[in-house]
Amino acid sequence: MNAAPFAADGRGVYQLTVTMDFAAAHCLRHYGGPCENLHGHNFAVEAVVSGRKLEPKVDILMDFKELKNRLAAVVAELDHCHLNELAVFAKRNPSSELIARYIFEGLRERLADVPQVTLQSVSVSEKASSKATYMEPDAGPAG
Repeated sequence: MNAAPFAADGRGVYQLTVTMDFAAAHCLRHYGGPCENLHGHNFAVEAVVSGRKLEPKVDILMDFKELKNRLAAVVAELDHCHLNELAVFAKRNPSSELIARYIFEGLRERLADVPQVTLQSVSVSEKASSKATYMEPDAGPAG
């Protein structure tokens, strides 16, 4: 392997992914099946950010702990709640799709002061075999 330093004009994109869990109950109004009844999940959340420029002193895009703390601030609003009782879901179902969008929008706000990263996606899983992802197609990598 070449021991030369990394070129300053790298064309690649760095991507960070953090995950966490939360527990909540919900029901899907007008579903016409068992999910119309109140039930709960241990939801898994995955957030992905990207960027082109690393912080120069430490050579990181963003500290994983800091990213996770910002995600945790949004997820805390949902943890151990009956999601249908939250104002945001008063007229819309707290489906995995809309939960992912809610977390995406909240995390994007909390990342506004970190210009070197762009939030790419948020995924929510009700179980390991079922995942919903929200992303905004025009969100290219920062930098």
